[in-house]
Amino acid sequence: MPSLFSSYRLGGLTLPNRTVMAPMSRVRASAGGLATPSMASYYAQRASAGLIVTEGVQPSRVGQSNPGTPGLHTDEQTDSWRQVTDAVHTGGGRVFAQLMHGGRVSHHETTGLQPVGPSAVAGEGSVFTPSGPQPMPVPQALGTDEIPEHVQSYAHAARRAVDAGFDGVELHGANGYLISQFLSSNANLRDDRYGGSISNRIRFAVEAATATAEAVGAARTGIRLSPGGGIWGVTEDDAAELNTALLTELARLDLAYVHLEATADEDVLLGLRKTWPGTLIMSPAMPGGPKQAGRAEADHWLGLGADLIAFGRGFLANPDLVERMRSRLPIAPADENTFYQGGDAGYLTYPTYQHTA
Repeated sequence: MPSLFSSYRLGGLTLPNRTVMAPMSRVRASAGGLATPSMASYYAQRASAGLIVTEGVQPSRVGQSNPGTPGLHTDEQTDSWRQVTDAVHTGGGRVFAQLMHGGRVSHHETTGLQPVGPSAVAGEGSVFTPSGPQPMPVPQALGTDEIPEHVQSYAHAARRAVDAGFDGVELHGANGYLISQFLSSNANLRDDRYGGSISNRIRFAVEAATATAEAVGAARTGIRLSPGGGIWGVTEDDAAELNTALLTELARLDLAYVHLEATADEDVLLGLRKTWPGTLIMSPAMPGGPKQAGRAEADHWLGLGADLIAFGRGFLANPDLVERMRSRLPIAPADENTFYQGGDAGYLTYPTYQHTA
């Protein structure tokens, strides 16, 4: 079994260890969706991760889910990210941008636009807006002729990401956002070639991954999935069959990786590991599992065939998480009250481990 601390070759990158900093929304971008100096410091502090995947970055204005999130669809946004990638690379790190189109998980108060989705079916729960939490509105159902624009939004944002210095991109196909909505059996009620059968419901995801790989190269393109996750009211009644079909098609593209969340039974996930021939990132800490994964969960999944292990909350409060796990030092808990409050407190203020005599 490989060690969590052994090196790994990912596309054109050599990762010094097999830890991945998972994408986590922190809503610290400035007006206009711009990355900030504080964001540069935040990611640079965590550059010892084998790979960093950023918070979700909207690939278009209508794709923005929450206020305070960064984008990659304007020149100003692209320019603003260079301070982040420069800081991570100076610290010896590697960083992918996660491209996240919210689809129906959005609100017109945030974007000035009606959210879009595969069908006119509202998501479950409330979404953050500038005036506070609001129920998700019924989205505009995309016409068949409108879908290519949203497919290409991922490719356009990927080009901007590479121009801004990112080592690659991860398509957010998980957690009830747009790609996940198309995969769904209850958010997608279409009767055209993007809905109904499994082969039709995976089409949007495959087209988005294909367009992105053509834009920046397959070795710079990954995708995150949450099989059967049920987040924001999205249901996959046929999660094993659906995701097996999706990974079979994605395997033809030779993508950099697939990033799976542990949102399905272990036997389903093991079946997907067998289906996917390339690099697999596993994110063990999900509902029903450990809230904050550590070495035990990492070793478990490495033993089951995962290549890289993604850690979320652990990296929030422990910028030196890799060294803490390597030396079996205490892992500090993160303060949930500071997750989305803005400012540098609970963002840049977590220290590295302080050794005492």
